[in-house]
Amino acid sequence: MAYESKFEALAVPTRRAVFERLKGGPASVGALAADLPVSRPAVSQHLKVLKDAGLVTEQREGVKRIYRVDHDGLREMRDYFDRFWGEALDAYKRSLETKDG
Repeated sequence: MAYESKFEALAVPTRRAVFERLKGGPASVGALAADLPVSRPAVSQHLKVLKDAGLVTEQREGVKRIYRVDHDGLREMRDYFDRFWGEALDAYKRSLETKDG
């Protein structure tokens, strides 16, 4: 999945809040919805988008679904930023060299 869809998924504040709650560890929809001003069905929809974007995984435990951060999806975003900043710093260095030269 392209990193653009990951950024799009995290662009929605409530969805980002759901995702950020998962950094503390795996959680069910009910646990995630407990502290949010949206319904459980709304949290489920946000989790579906995050899952489709490759940012969370889902595992069934009995009747519950447990969600956790998908570290592979997060790594893809981190790799993008590493490349972005590497290219930006290289361009900055070239511009300084051009000024001095």
